[in-house]
Amino acid sequence: MNDYRPQGFSVLPTVVKNLLIINGLFFVATVVFQNTLHIDIKDYLALYYPGSEYFKPYQLITHLFMHGNFTHLFSNMFALWMFGAVLENYWGPKKFLIYYIITGLGAAFLHSTINYFEISHLKDTAQLFLSNPTPKGFESFVFNSVPTEYRVSFNELMNLWTNNPTSVSFKDNAVAIVNELIQVKQNVPTVGASGAVFGVLLAFGMIMPNAMIYVFFFLPMKAKYFVILYGLFELYSGIQNNPGDNVAHFAHLGGMLFGFILIKFWQRKANRWN
Repeated sequence: MNDYRPQGFSVLPTVVKNLLIINGLFFVATVVFQNTLHIDIKDYLALYYPGSEYFKPYQLITHLFMHGNFTHLFSNMFALWMFGAVLENYWGPKKFLIYYIITGLGAAFLHSTINYFEISHLKDTAQLFLSNPTPKGFESFVFNSVPTEYRVSFNELMNLWTNNPTSVSFKDNAVAIVNELIQVKQNVPTVGASGAVFGVLLAFGMIMPNAMIYVFFFLPMKAKYFVILYGLFELYSGIQNNPGDNVAHFAHLGGMLFGFILIKFWQRKANRWN
């Protein structure tokens, strides 16, 4: 798949056009509901961790059309138009839509899987403390489960409790803050079409590997190298797990991974018929 032979060229083909419209409408609805009715529809349509009380199965689809702000929306839709139009022209609308949805679901799957392991580790560490709340146990929990950047409030309580180990008040506060941390971790919503868009980017790099992409609009780079470097950057950022980073890097990687698998499946299927 190194050549580009579109089935019929269109600057704004049907599926891409409708995805742009739907995402735009969802964003407008989010702003209107928030400003007029003081209702944040992200609370209902964003994707929550399956163990969260706020999780609903339909969120696996609806979160793909929700965005945190205009910049988030614009960057995703710009990339969808730039690379998605090429793919839809190449594959046709039905195949492109299937690819887009599967990579979006794949992104959600990998993101939720990583969340599962992180939350399970947090719960296991918390349980060791909650089963026998002591200043030493609280210190161990903070050291193993709380990022350095967020330890200030934990350290203050830890020092107070260490200096007064018999205090029931400090013990109750420590138990409450550990339980609250678990709830916060479980109830972080995920929004955006980024996972599917990264799948689209991966497909563009596989179909047109030597096409030139202008990074920051002036630095030329072949699509295959751009995709590889971007994928490595996402992997590095995901592993780093910077507490101040609110980007779902493993969702991006999930979109690319499932996109790669699906394209290879289609290629093998096509070869069997040739």
